[in-house]
Amino acid sequence: MIESLKKYATPFHTIDDLDSLIEAIGDSKFVLLGESSHGTSEFYTIRAEITKRLIQEKGFSFMAVEGDWPACQSINRYIKGFSSSKQEAREVLEDFNRWPTWMWANQEIMELMEWLKQFNLRTNRTEKVGFYGLDVYSLWESLDEIVGYLDKINSPELEIAKKAFACFEPHNRNNESYAVSAGYLSEDCLKEALDLLSAIQRNKWKFDDNQENSLNMEVNALVTAHAEEYYRTMVKSDDESWNIRDRHMVDALESIVKFYGNDAKVIIWEHNTHVGDARATDMKDEGMVNVGQLLREQYGEDEVFIVGFGTYTGTVIASTEWGVNLEVMNVPPAQIGSWEYVMHQSGAMNKFLIFNEQNRKEFSATIGHRAIGVVYHPEYEQFGNYVPSNMGQRYDGFIFVDRTNALHPLVLERVFI
Repeated sequence: MIESLKKYATPFHTIDDLDSLIEAIGDSKFVLLGESSHGTSEFYTIRAEITKRLIQEKGFSFMAVEGDWPACQSINRYIKGFSSSKQEAREVLEDFNRWPTWMWANQEIMELMEWLKQFNLRTNRTEKVGFYGLDVYSLWESLDEIVGYLDKINSPELEIAKKAFACFEPHNRNNESYAVSAGYLSEDCLKEALDLLSAIQRNKWKFDDNQENSLNMEVNALVTAHAEEYYRTMVKSDDESWNIRDRHMVDALESIVKFYGNDAKVIIWEHNTHVGDARATDMKDEGMVNVGQLLREQYGEDEVFIVGFGTYTGTVIASTEWGVNLEVMNVPPAQIGSWEYVMHQSGAMNKFLIFNEQNRKEFSATIGHRAIGVVYHPEYEQFGNYVPSNMGQRYDGFIFVDRTNALHPLVLERVFI
């Protein structure tokens, strides 16, 4: 495999060196850009430069990311200049107040936001480039959005929304409390959440679309229904709750695509574990699916181009346990025999690889592929941070940064909610 990498991988120094990758993307409708951690600066900056080129050169319509819908809507309103948007990018990013805040409230994203805003100001496109969150965690915030908007327009659906809100309210915005109540005691809000989703979908045509209100209400209702299912399921099955989450991401994505029209082209930013086809990993044996797999299955491999990202060593932003303050941690040299190790051994430099019919078989052996989460213990990395993967089938391209640096959060210390 090291010899094959020497043969097929291409060194790069700037975004212009990635011309052949942009060319390989071709006319794909979905471009998925991964990351092997949520706290690496180069993953954000390189993806940002690729995103700019896809928007400018190939007419991509919007970004969709592994973030909460309501908070990402603040970015969307800002870059589109909606009247309800805040005036400063830093102020907008304060809406990302759910741990881990650093994933989106960081300097790298703020710089991309300013570029997107300026592009939208200059463009003559009918529909401006958007920024949307696909994740499922914002149950309470999405309910707030729904109730607030329906109350504002005096909608008949307000009573249905209030009934759903009242069902969830005793749990005091505590996801774990709801999960235990619904998962173990069968005291759930399934009917109320589904009734709300049905009412919103049935009546979304009534909502004013000057600032994407119909889309906002529809996806918030999807979040409410799917988050209810996610939390109800997670106390009994991590694997099934994972599937609920990734299927939700695809459902939310399809709602946005329909809003933009069938010709919409999408850039997706998520962790490698979500974008790299699950069928090419040991996730398949556990019955788990992910976004990359689902999109390939639904739209065909010609319409989907998946790019993984990885590093050999460096620093990263992460935490030692869920909900505590972030740290800058050292990323140790990759485990001997892993994908990142052989990438480094083939030449200690930044490089990219395009998988195609000519070379996929040479990268079909199962190999450990590093995945760093928001909770990370570098000293125990060898016990759980490597996903057995067929790299040639998991991705269509791979970008390797030999030595990386930690992300730049806007606020280093804050109270997390």
